[in-house]
Amino acid sequence: MIAEPATPLSLEDTYNIEHCIVFIQDVIVEFDGFRALDITQFGIKYNELRVVVGPNGAGKTTLCDVISGKTKVKSGHVFFDKLETTHAKDTEISSRGVGRKFQTPTIFDSLTVYENMELALPGRRGLWTNLIGTETPEQRTRIMDLLKRVNLLDDLHRPAKFLSHGQRQWLEISMLIVADPKLLLVDEPAAGLTDEETALTAELLLELKGRHTIMVIEHDMEFVRRLNSRVTVLDNGKVLAEGSLDEVQKNEAVIEAYLGR
Repeated sequence: MIAEPATPLSLEDTYNIEHCIVFIQDVIVEFDGFRALDITQFGIKYNELRVVVGPNGAGKTTLCDVISGKTKVKSGHVFFDKLETTHAKDTEISSRGVGRKFQTPTIFDSLTVYENMELALPGRRGLWTNLIGTETPEQRTRIMDLLKRVNLLDDLHRPAKFLSHGQRQWLEISMLIVADPKLLLVDEPAAGLTDEETALTAELLLELKGRHTIMVIEHDMEFVRRLNSRVTVLDNGKVLAEGSLDEVQKNEAVIEAYLGR
């Protein structure tokens, strides 16, 4: 369960738990003896947009799983919004404000675009609340504004199964936004998108910057450049480098591990 920090932390200069909505220290994750994650320290500041890159198997998805509570650590500490979540259930962490968009859109194909958005409203995940729930005028306006922003207003009553891949990505991102979490974990939002769709997705995330904390996992370096944000490079489960995209691209270890391949 979520608990107040109980053990004094030996903080380095890189991160300060008081300024970070996500703070990870000395975290090790192993699967059948394979060390998938070995992070001494990692943090994301409040209302920051952070991009995490790295080769396949670097530990990017595992890092998301640890933050969201899907995967438990072998050792170490995980904090969200200054409370320790190391041993908390994923549902408990979600209820505290961690929202996640997976690489493959997880939307309800049988529901319309608008119905999917309704379902994503805060407090609307339970069966009973969905049977009797009615959105407020403010919530409806918020839904309509978001759908207009991602060019889905004309598809309001269209079943989600008929949407293109790009439209499905936008719908799920919009569902995540309307749920209003404190932290948005977004896994490869540019995957499979056209150049125009990629540009719009980057614009959408940049508009959220400063109002939400966002962690983006991405492979597309052009998309990462569009986001113009701090980049964390993972390799073999470790933090290899951090900085602007230009800074990490000049890092010899990064070039060897990822960007130069």
